[in-house]
Amino acid sequence: MSRHVAVLMGGWSAEREVSLVSGAAVAEALEQLGHRVSSIDVGRNAGSEIAELAPDVVFNALHGRYGEDGCFQGLLEVLGIPYTHSGVLASALAMDKPVAKTLFAREGLRCPEGRVVHRDEVLAGQIMEAPYVIKPLNEGSSVGVKIVLSGDNCEPVDDAPWEFGDEVLVERYIPGREIQVAVMGDAALGAIEIRPKGRFYDYQAKYTEGFAEHLMPAPMAPEHYRESLDIALRAHEALGCRGVSRADLRYDDEAGENGKDGGFYLLEINTQPGMTPLSLVPEIAAHSGIGFVELVEWMLEDAGCPR
Repeated sequence: MSRHVAVLMGGWSAEREVSLVSGAAVAEALEQLGHRVSSIDVGRNAGSEIAELAPDVVFNALHGRYGEDGCFQGLLEVLGIPYTHSGVLASALAMDKPVAKTLFAREGLRCPEGRVVHRDEVLAGQIMEAPYVIKPLNEGSSVGVKIVLSGDNCEPVDDAPWEFGDEVLVERYIPGREIQVAVMGDAALGAIEIRPKGRFYDYQAKYTEGFAEHLMPAPMAPEHYRESLDIALRAHEALGCRGVSRADLRYDDEAGENGKDGGFYLLEINTQPGMTPLSLVPEIAAHSGIGFVELVEWMLEDAGCPR
């Protein structure tokens, strides 16, 4: 059945450019499916624009703050328009990294040790023994993430300039492998390993061809592969996510060496994963036999007003 679908993209977060690429790919797939598509480059007047269009459903291809942190989800709830991905609460919880970590811990999901500190504490001296990671509290796509290694002689939150607030999350750096798992509805689709060419899987490596190697499926022992899928699904359910999500894991496979405790660590959940040509969820879905257009169609059919 053909429907009028508004695709939200762009916005004003640090992930604007990626969102535009995701939105364009989604809009093209929706048109192939025979839907009437209205693409909206979201601005501050988006509420009135959406209300005037009165679409049957919204495909939310926004990334970053305001788009995937519950703000636009709340707006769409008020307008009474079904939308893709998670609802207000799950979106807000997932975007707030410290809160999400607390909820994951209650479900027995292991996350790196860390705490929220004022940026002045970081600048005053080493906040914990290196290596450690500094993250904004509520950004995605590794925006603002910095890894501090032993011997580093730079100010980790004082260059650029820092635009992500006065409080930061400082976590113990987990060595090992970058594993990402896609969840679709009530099932984990698969796990992929990312081997970045640089220090870590940063914004550039995520969205620039040739900056990271993708291994699908992730080369692990079957029992470890199944464990990664289980962690991702449990995290998805712990926050009350809906639709498609992606879990970011670290897999330290050197357990027992130098007294280290290996295994999986859950870093975070992304409730609106990228839909670009280099994005991981479409790649994982394709390996499971679900093409991009089919994935978009499923996400559209799953749309609702879940609150």
